Amino acid sequence: MCETFFACPPQRLASTGLAQSCFSADTTDSRHTLPIADNLLNRQFEPATANVAWVSDITYIRTASGWLYLAVVMDLFSRKIVGWAMAPNMLAELVCAALQMAITQRQPPAGLLVHSDRGSQYASDAHRSLLARHHLQASMSRKANCWDNAVMERFFLNLKMERVWPNNYANHAEATRDVTDYIVGFYNSTRLHSKLGYLPPNVYEHQMQIS
Repeated sequence: MCETFFACPPQRLASTGLAQSCFSADTTDSRHTLPIADNLLNRQFEPATANVAWVSDITYIRTASGWLYLAVVMDLFSRKIVGWAMAPNMLAELVCAALQMAITQRQPPAGLLVHSDRGSQYASDAHRSLLARHHLQASMSRKANCWDNAVMERFFLNLKMERVWPNNYANHAEATRDVTDYIVGFYNSTRLHSKLGYLPPNVYEHQMQIS
């Protein structure tokens, strides 16, 4: 992930002088010797059907109890969030939990593309083994290139603008509940997407299945 977001929104930083007190968190460590997958997705963000290409990434949420890290998996076809996990650290288990949730929910066919950045979590043996067990293909962004995962970056911006930044979470449990509510109760089921003909992801997928 190469977000340039801060824990506080830019307009708040500018208007309140909080630039020195709102800290960013680095979620991508690409300085490793683990295997790097080719950029097979190559910015092809509009697959013809579901379960052809997923994108994944990690972001951070500030709470009074410290950083909470969120790993997300999105199906590019419908922009639906199909897997997610949260934890106070960014170990490989975090991204594996999000991917396992997506696999369990979607039962994807062999060959599905799972795109991510080059972070050590995604390059880890645990994540690569999970992909291999389910016959899924890894794809990774070019080094320090946010545009190769632009759709996920946009989701994170929407999440922070619409839900995270207006709140001051007291602890990880409160943030976890609220982010889950955003994904399940709003983003997937209610939020309108111009790319989907102004339909929510759940409704779009249903209409595509019966059309």
